[in-house]
Order: sequence, then C-alpha cells, then structure tokens
Amino acid sequence: MNEVFEELRAAAVSAWHRRWLVLGVAWGVCLLGWMAVAMIPNKYESKARIFVQLDDVLSDQLKIANGGKGEIERVRKTLAGAVNLEKVVRSTELGKGIASQRQMERTVAGLAESVKVESQEDNLFTITALVGKSSLSDAENAKLAQDVVQKLIDIFREENIAGNRGEVAETVVFLDQQLEQRKTELEAAEQKLSAFEAAHPDLVGGSTAIAGRLSATRQEVRGVDADLAAAQSALAAINGQLAGTPRTLSSGGGDGTALGQAQAQLAGMQARGLTDAHPDVAALKRQIALLQRSGGGAAGGMPNPAYTSLVSIKAEREANVQALMARKAALQSDVSGAMADQATEPAVSAEANRISRDYEVLKKKYDELLQNREEMRLRGQVESERSSFKFDVVDPPSTPRNPASPNRPLLLFGVLILGLGAGVGAAFGITQLRSTFATASGLERALDLPVLGAISESLTDTAKALRKKRMKMFYAGSASLAGLFVVLLTIEFVQRGMVA
Repeated sequence: MNEVFEELRAAAVSAWHRRWLVLGVAWGVCLLGWMAVAMIPNKYESKARIFVQLDDVLSDQLKIANGGKGEIERVRKTLAGAVNLEKVVRSTELGKGIASQRQMERTVAGLAESVKVESQEDNLFTITALVGKSSLSDAENAKLAQDVVQKLIDIFREENIAGNRGEVAETVVFLDQQLEQRKTELEAAEQKLSAFEAAHPDLVGGSTAIAGRLSATRQEVRGVDADLAAAQSALAAINGQLAGTPRTLSSGGGDGTALGQAQAQLAGMQARGLTDAHPDVAALKRQIALLQRSGGGAAGGMPNPAYTSLVSIKAEREANVQALMARKAALQSDVSGAMADQATEPAVSAEANRISRDYEVLKKKYDELLQNREEMRLRGQVESERSSFKFDVVDPPSTPRNPASPNRPLLLFGVLILGLGAGVGAAFGITQLRSTFATASGLERALDLPVLGAISESLTDTAKALRKKRMKMFYAGSASLAGLFVVLLTIEFVQRGMVA
C-alpha cells in the first residue's frame, strides 16, 4: 500500500513539475474530443402506443374469423419491412435529397435499425423511432421522429383495415374464377359419366357399385330362399289336408249327414285351439253355412265344398311357389351376370372406377369452393358493415423534448477527464524516460542506498517574480479550459431548451 501511495505521490510531483505539459496535452485532447462530440448529431426518440381489439362476437358466431392474432403478428413483423419503410422515407423529410435507388436502400437500412415495433401485451403495441439526421437541426430531428411514428401508425391502419377488405374482395374474385374453371371440368365429367352409363348400365359406379349390387342381390336371394321354403311347407300342409278330405258328401240325416260331419270337424278344430281367423276354420264354416242353406245335405254323392275350397287354396299356394322359384332364378341370373362382368371385363370395370372417382372428386372440390366463396362474401359484408378490427391510439406519437442519444453533457465531462488524465500520463511518462526521480524516497528505493538529504531550490527575487507570473498564466490557462467546458455545457442546455 505504501508503494502505491509513493507512486501516486511521484506521479503528482512529476505532473506538477511539468504542469505546462499537462495543461498543453489536456487542451489538445479536450479540443479534439469536444469537436468530435460536437460532430455527433443528436438523436430524438418518438414513441406511440396503439391498442388493437381482435375479438368480434359476430365473426366468431358466423365462424368466419380469419385468425386476427395471426394477422396482427404478421403485420407486426412486416411493419418494419423494407416496403413500408420506403413509404415512410418518401413521405417524410428523410426522402429529401435521395436521387438513386442505392441511396434509398441505405436510408431504408438505417431507418430499419432505428424503428422498433414491440408487443407489450396481447392487444397493446409500442412503436418507437429514433431519428438523428446531421443535416437537420435538433428541432427538425425531433419533428421528424414524430412524423416517422405517425406514418407507421397510418400504414398499420391501412394494412389492417383497408388492406384486409381489399384482400377479401380479391379472394372472392379468385374463388369465382376457380369455380368457373371447376364448373367446366365438372360438366365435362358429368357428360362422360352419362355416356358411360348409357353404354354400360350394368357397370355404373365401377367395381364398387358392382360389388354392392352383387352383395344386395345375394342377400335378396337368401330372402327368396326363405320365402320359398315357407311356401313349399304351406303347400305340403294343404296337400295333406286335401288328402284327408272326401271329394263328395255321403247321404243320411242326423250326425251321419254331411252337415253333421262338417260340424264335427269344426268342433275338432276348435278343440285343437284353432281360432276363427284360421283359413281352415273359415273354409269349414263357409261349408257348414252352405249345407244349412241346402237342408243339411242331400242323399247320394253331393260334391264336398270343403274339398273344393282346399283345391283352390292349393292352386294359390302352388302359384306362389312358382313365382318365388321364378324370382330366385332371375336373381341367380343377375348374380351370374355381375360375376361375369367382373371376370370378363376388368378394363371396363376399371374405367368405370376411374370415371366415378374423378366425378366424385370434382364434385367435392366444387362444393368446397362454393362454400368458401359464400363464407368469404359473408365475411366481406361483415367487415364492411362491422369491422372485426378495432384500432385505437392509446398514446399519440410523443414530441421529444430532449435527445435520446448521445448524452452530450456526460461525453463533454468524459473528454475533460480524459484530457487531464492524458496530460498527467504524458508528464509521468517523460519522467520515467529521463530516469529522474521526483522524490528522495524514489531515489533511495531505486539505488538501494540511504539518502542523507535533499537540497531545495533557491530562487532570486527576479526568478520568484517570473515564477509567480508564470503561475498566474497557468491558472489562467486552467481556468480557460474549465470555462470552455462550462460554456459548452451551457450551449447544450440552451439548445435543448430551444427544442422544447
């Protein structure tokens, strides 16, 4: 610690002994530094906040919302793009003096580094512009920063309100064009399908349709087989009943008459639990009624009405069996024909598949485009009558009062400190180069020998007067340096006041 103190003391003594060198170096460094600081243009920052409402009840209810947050994110990223910044340059003071596209590109690139669009919350955005053009005054730079932010807000509004409606109209026109094209293709597919169906009615729908028809026919065959089995069973039953019924009725009265036999048969059927709705019971009742009208049956071989009724029932059931057998034969013929189509005409079947598939795909795409066009039209009407984009300027572009950069007072003070430090460093360096010692302790430490004493400088009266005069000049030079620093600070604050 003592060595550090001694070094500092030696540096101070060296600087004092060579104070004119320190002052000269300080003046030179300060003048150059302050001139460099003066060349740095002041940059003024303007800031604005905007609120964007993305939710709209009507659009959500109609299911036509187009992802407002995604659109705002897109605008946030592209707002500071080259195209929009070029619009800002051309409409503000930044565009003056630009004669070539290369100059425009350099100006746009510089402006892109000075413009920021940040999202503070979901719906709140901050637009900031930092502008400092050396050819303009501080007041003009402050006004230019405000103009840049205002122009960015105008572009933001145009991109999201007017631009969005224009996109909807362009989209509707594009969908109309696509619909006309798809309509022509669909009509051609319909004509091709109709011609194929006329030429090959059995292959309409392709192999899938043929397989479906084949499966349905086979299912129908199984149903006909079941009905045929039931009809054949009913025919066998009527044949058995017919075999036990006499063709004619024997003569005689009482219970031996035909009426008595019929009534006995009716009683037996009712005993077996047959109801009046049963066909045999109904036929026997008709026979009894006929016998009662004829006086209970005459003697000598009268035709049996029950037998006649059973014969008619048998004929009806035989006809039903024949019809079912014919239906089964026709269905089996259809199955054989479908199987033959699949086996003998694979190329035609493949063509049927392709035509049907192409038609279905075109029809599906046409229906989707038609639905999309109607949704876009409805969306355009909603946005025209009630826009889902709500835009509010929370804080208008601010008018900067003080430069955002550079911090000129701090830079001026830093240059002053740097100049003084450079002067002291120059004096200390020369001392080290000349191998002189500012203090006796330094000499003792360097030579490692004891120093018995030091002889102080003795001046005459004339020399003292000259030194005193030189000291006044040194103090005047130092005060001038400090005064110049104060003057520069005063000029800086006066300029800021003029901007405000």
